Amino acid sequence: MAIAAEAGRGPIPAPIVDEHVQSPRNETAVFAGGCFWGVQGVFQRIKGVTATTAGYSGGTKDTANYRDVSSERTTHAESVKVVFDPLKVSYGTLLRIFFSVVHDPTQLNRQGPDVGTSYRSAIFYTTPEQQKVAAAYIAQLDAEHVFPRKIVTQLVPLEAFYDGEDYHQDYAEKNPDNPYIQVCDVPKIAALKQQFPDLFQEYKHK
Repeated sequence: MAIAAEAGRGPIPAPIVDEHVQSPRNETAVFAGGCFWGVQGVFQRIKGVTATTAGYSGGTKDTANYRDVSSERTTHAESVKVVFDPLKVSYGTLLRIFFSVVHDPTQLNRQGPDVGTSYRSAIFYTTPEQQKVAAAYIAQLDAEHVFPRKIVTQLVPLEAFYDGEDYHQDYAEKNPDNPYIQVCDVPKIAALKQQFPDLFQEYKHK
């Protein structure tokens, strides 16, 4: 995980540039940061997030399945689609959580024990404003040397998002005793609660 997400540390600086939304509307963001189990486990516990879906982005429809993606022969990344109310939680705040507790944005094509391009760090922006905010934030964090190494997160337009298989949805919540979840994902959720207590909410799958 990122150095900033270690126990006892505070959150990384907030973005200087953020979206300014005046009217109520849901917005969609897509993030890739290692195994989608943990990424979804964090985002579904943020107040203002109304839905999350684990899936695949960056490749073609015919290879958007776990067998092909995990073979590391596709261009997909394990991703999470996040639907949120920007009047309750801004896109910049989601980025802040993505960079501080979801994953280590300085690791190239890997997160923890998972290695390969499907585990790469990526932001799939859905609007020009998201692109602007994300690019400015990456530049800000690098300029302030928030991390010991340069951020390697890809910033690319979302061409398509493909829902993952049913058994991947809410996986961390449904399998809390899984050793992988205990080691890799439970600490991320604890870091979210510690660093962003005002945004943390409990989550129960339906």
